[in-house]
Amino acid sequence: MDRAEIVHDNFLRRVAARDFPQGEAPSGPLSAPEAVAAYRAGCLTRALDRQSRAMQKAGQGFYTIGSSGHEGLAAVALALRPSDMAFLHYRDAAFQIARAGQVPGQTIAWDMLLSFAASSDDPISGGRHKVLGSKALAIPPQTSTIASHLPKAVGAAYAIGAARRHRPEHQELPDDSIVYCSFGDASANHATAQVAFNTAGWTSYQSIPLPLLFVCEDNGIGISTKTPKGWIAAGFQNRPGIKYFHCDGLDIYDTFRVASEAADYVRNRRKPAFLHVKTIRLYGHAGADVPTTYLSRDEVEAEEAHDPLLHSVRLMDEAGALDPAEALAIYNDTAARVGRVAADAVKRPRLKAAAEVMASLIPPRRVCKPTNGPTPEARAATFGGDMKQMDEPQIMSRLINWALTDLMLEHGEIVLMGEDVGRKGGVYGVTQKLWQRFGQDRMVDTLLDEQSILGLAIGMAQNGFLPMPEIQFLAYLHNAEDQIRGEAATLSFFSNGQFTNPMVLRIAGLGYQKGFGGHFHNDNSVAVLRDIPGVILAVPSNGADAARMLRECVRLAREEQRVVVFLEPIALYPMRDLLADKDGGWMTRYPDPSEIIGLGEVGVHGDGTDLAIVTFGNGTYLSRQAQARVAAEGVKTRVVDMRWLSPLPVEGLVQAVEGAKRILIVDETRRSGGVAEALMALYTERTDVPLARVVAEDSFIATGPAYAATMPSADSIHAAAKALIGGGK
Repeated sequence: MDRAEIVHDNFLRRVAARDFPQGEAPSGPLSAPEAVAAYRAGCLTRALDRQSRAMQKAGQGFYTIGSSGHEGLAAVALALRPSDMAFLHYRDAAFQIARAGQVPGQTIAWDMLLSFAASSDDPISGGRHKVLGSKALAIPPQTSTIASHLPKAVGAAYAIGAARRHRPEHQELPDDSIVYCSFGDASANHATAQVAFNTAGWTSYQSIPLPLLFVCEDNGIGISTKTPKGWIAAGFQNRPGIKYFHCDGLDIYDTFRVASEAADYVRNRRKPAFLHVKTIRLYGHAGADVPTTYLSRDEVEAEEAHDPLLHSVRLMDEAGALDPAEALAIYNDTAARVGRVAADAVKRPRLKAAAEVMASLIPPRRVCKPTNGPTPEARAATFGGDMKQMDEPQIMSRLINWALTDLMLEHGEIVLMGEDVGRKGGVYGVTQKLWQRFGQDRMVDTLLDEQSILGLAIGMAQNGFLPMPEIQFLAYLHNAEDQIRGEAATLSFFSNGQFTNPMVLRIAGLGYQKGFGGHFHNDNSVAVLRDIPGVILAVPSNGADAARMLRECVRLAREEQRVVVFLEPIALYPMRDLLADKDGGWMTRYPDPSEIIGLGEVGVHGDGTDLAIVTFGNGTYLSRQAQARVAAEGVKTRVVDMRWLSPLPVEGLVQAVEGAKRILIVDETRRSGGVAEALMALYTERTDVPLARVVAEDSFIATGPAYAATMPSADSIHAAAKALIGGGK
């Protein structure tokens, strides 16, 4: 027999017989109406879980994770304010239901059943996923909750204090609010969770405000693997900077009392706390999981005997809040109501076409106050002596620095964060002087962890800031890429555009560094970034383009709420010369702050028709060198600088090669999974001219003299060009 039905029958029988599990007497500040509200939320949680299973059996519902056994989290919700942003564990239906009771006008049963049915009427995801979440309840949806939501919860908590010091235009969270973040005992072991705990403690240890309440729902098992008894308490009772609280989640009175104490501590002290909640898990992990395949029947039945709803009925009876007969009536009435509502929910429309599914990949535009830029006096005061150099050609790193300065002057909500970005000014000096110009609130030196950097950015964006996190090297992104793939890029998609986390992620990357090497400091793979739907990837090749493109990236994040990656070619930061020593051919003047290169706008150097070389980043620099050599041999060429690698600027790239008799693609990323594969497909589909490509080998990058051996060079580009036009062998 289905364990859900066994638990249901046991509840009906035991309440009618007043056969309750033993436990402590009710105590604490939970009022009778609040106790009944928590119980009602638990009954609705239970009814929804049973209905979800029935819908799946009937082919009207889809994979889901139930919340039965975790009904006590309703009491935690009642201890908080509905304006406290909550990043929820996937078993927290009771929390969301109880919070809905705090906000007028909510139709929580209907909303959740629409989600179970994957209906396009689902108010949170629009039928894209079964998720908990609600804009009205300040609950962003979580779809990858094996701890990946913890770093951004840290970031959101930090953003509350940051907004007090420096208020952004689109602030979302009240100054006196806290951030709530829940997860399971198994997830607490995840590396991402440990990162978040460490970052929270590290921040608190320095007395930096961080009003964050971690809640671990300890049901003692992760799918089929048991958590050692006492493990969570042993690991978190003495964490520096994080105060530990513990409650029995089977007892709504104890849970409310301790949760209130923890919430008050966080709210008043502006420090993080860890609330350890004892729970149980009913029915197994999820879907068709059968717990008796890996637990003995005695273990399963012993757990079921401590049904949290049975404990609640006993406690309310002893407190005089609700008679067991009335409690049983509420339980049965709730189940009947859910059945009636479900019969309508399964009839609601579902997504069908690709366009419908993808409609929320791109966030909605946001209305921002117009900015006229800083006054000449403000610019002069900020730039100081740098103003005198702006009429002279400069290297790329300096022009990026000036572009950042202008952007931070114009948009007060911009905050840069990363390893060494502040006092040091970055590994390559790109952010030099910005700490002195804008202060530590806007130039945040983080601890040495990429997940924390990106989590900080995601969380700050949810409170109206425009974060510009920096990852020191492209290879380091792989330590934290799920923060972009699983969190930042999916938020608009799974919230139907109601929640967004815009940002401009700056990364120093690609290859060709001569003296600082190995594959960790030279990484020529961008496949992971180009593979994430909705993410924009920009790669400049020279300083003037970098400044103009960076301005567009900020506009895209600020006004269009996009997640943008600005990949800066390290080897081109200091580049001065192009064709000869001291020719200064790769330095450019700083473009006027009004100048911008729009998304999808490609660059073209030359108008030759014999050959079009299509490339980007370091490839543009090398191709310009090869272009000069073939020009001396009578070959008329043009070099097309893609600038934007994702989404691919298809029309711009096609127009840029019109009239060219041949196309040579130069791609510094790898042969397998590189950018050239997409370009070869594009030009094969849209043109009928001969094609060839020069690409990097499928290899990591070596240090020492062989630093560029696996990648395109001016010589290999020149040779490929001659071969393509028939002049080579």
